[in-house]
Amino acid sequence: MSIVAQAEHKHDLRRTYLTVWFWLFVLSFGLYFVDLMHLPTALATILYTAIALMKAGLIAAYFMHLRFERLNLVYSILFPLILLIALVAAVLPDGLSVLLHRQPFFEGR
Repeated sequence: MSIVAQAEHKHDLRRTYLTVWFWLFVLSFGLYFVDLMHLPTALATILYTAIALMKAGLIAAYFMHLRFERLNLVYSILFPLILLIALVAAVLPDGLSVLLHRQPFFEGR
């Protein structure tokens, strides 16, 4: 590879990484904007999850170099999401039980 080709390759990588950093910044600002909007909890949760998955996809694709390994990229996003859903499903009954059976804070005084 010639010196000119190496310089162009480095320039392309810089441009790619700067573009990815820009989109990560935009998505982070989007998360902040969702928080400022005081949306209903269900809608905010869906938006937080969608934006977080987009950010995770960008990071895995470009900074973990999985862009050309589609199956590994999908696994790196879906597997933690499935584990998170399993964790929430395991803890949710206990949390709901505590929430439904607690006494109001000021009632007992």
